[in-house]
Amino acid sequence: MIKYVPTSRYPLSALAMAVALLAGCSVTPSYKVPETPQPAAYKETPSDADKAAAGWTVAAPADTLERGPWWQLFGDPVLNQLADSIEVNNQNVAAAVAAYAQARSLVAEQRASLFPVVDLNGSATRSGGGGNTPTANQYRANIGATWEPDVWGKLRAGLGNANAGLQASAADLAAARLSAQGELATNYFALREADAEKALLEQTTEGYERVLQITQNRFDAGIAAKSDLLQAQTQLASARIDQITLVRTRATYEHAIAVLLGKAANDFALAPAEWKITVPDVPTGVPSTLLQRRPDIAAAERRVAAANENIGIARSAYFPSLNLSGSFGYGAASTGGLFNANNNLWSLGLTAAQTLFDAGATRARVAGAEAARDQAIASYRQTVLTAFADVENQLVATRALVQQQDLRKAASEAADQVEVQLLNRYRAGQVSYSDVVTAQQTALTARRALVQAQVNRQTTAIALIQSLGGGWHAAAE
Repeated sequence: MIKYVPTSRYPLSALAMAVALLAGCSVTPSYKVPETPQPAAYKETPSDADKAAAGWTVAAPADTLERGPWWQLFGDPVLNQLADSIEVNNQNVAAAVAAYAQARSLVAEQRASLFPVVDLNGSATRSGGGGNTPTANQYRANIGATWEPDVWGKLRAGLGNANAGLQASAADLAAARLSAQGELATNYFALREADAEKALLEQTTEGYERVLQITQNRFDAGIAAKSDLLQAQTQLASARIDQITLVRTRATYEHAIAVLLGKAANDFALAPAEWKITVPDVPTGVPSTLLQRRPDIAAAERRVAAANENIGIARSAYFPSLNLSGSFGYGAASTGGLFNANNNLWSLGLTAAQTLFDAGATRARVAGAEAARDQAIASYRQTVLTAFADVENQLVATRALVQQQDLRKAASEAADQVEVQLLNRYRAGQVSYSDVVTAQQTALTARRALVQAQVNRQTTAIALIQSLGGGWHAAAE
């Protein structure tokens, strides 16, 4: 440990100039965003013919996702109202908000380390001893300052690390919002699909009840066999069981929505309402925009930057640390004369410390920081690759569902006609009741499959919007 106390202002000025020149040095590696694959276009984008064939809504402008809440593209006022309260009530979002506030505080703390620390001290002592030792009083008051010049860029690296962490936290907050909003929209449409299936089963059950009555009448008249009556009863009971199952499924989705909104399940209810089967044409843009639009990618990239700053912090241990200090104050034996000019005290000092031997600990810390940066780069690239795959997966699912819905609709219409024809032929005694049961089951399955295909298109659109980042941009935070 070396302490230097200048004897005049000229060496002090020279020292300050030298420190200022050295402060421009930095041992932190220059940062460059890691390279990642950036395809020119998405492979699985649905064609205009696919969209037109499936009756897509009017295409949204390319900047729709950046202009406002993306869930409004579905045109459901109830969903809009629910999604608006996610920001306030969802506890995962609240935790992310608190983490962001914590990151902002860390930045402020790191920024403060660039400036001197000033403190004020005061003391009063009374001393004495036995015999002829006189009793003495001593009073002191002084103001002092210490400052660590950022010679090797260690403090700036710490601030850069904190800033990158803050930006990553902002992206994490956006990701938490997007996740909660997407889960809410998915659960909401699943609940509406359960309502639609329940209404479908109610209509089907009413039809089964009429068929059971017809079969009962035919059995009472000795026209139908007992097995026909039993089959009709079994089919009606099965439909009622499916209704009960849907009630449970709907309640599960309702409870999940309550949790997303930060409410107790027993204090929340959604009344059945008309299901708006709107599937927006989601603008995908070009793959390169995904790097700015997905918050998880932005967070991963900022963590690479933070890891890069940690290398500079570790490398600074190779060089001496400097600390400037100064103080001015007064000391006297009585309070009355404490602040007299003759009683002033001052000091200026420079402390330098250099580690001479640490058995390779500093080198190990630098190697560990470099390895952590490489790990962060690999995680960033993996996040980008996964993001591109997510978009392609949702695009291919979108295209497949566009084609499936038309086929499901045609199959349902054909099954309905077969059911009506076989029921009429059964009344005329031309076919057995087992043929009617088979036709009714096929028709019900086809109707439910059509409803499920419709909700799948909506939930896939939600997943695609999430894969595209929901319109979030790093610059907006």
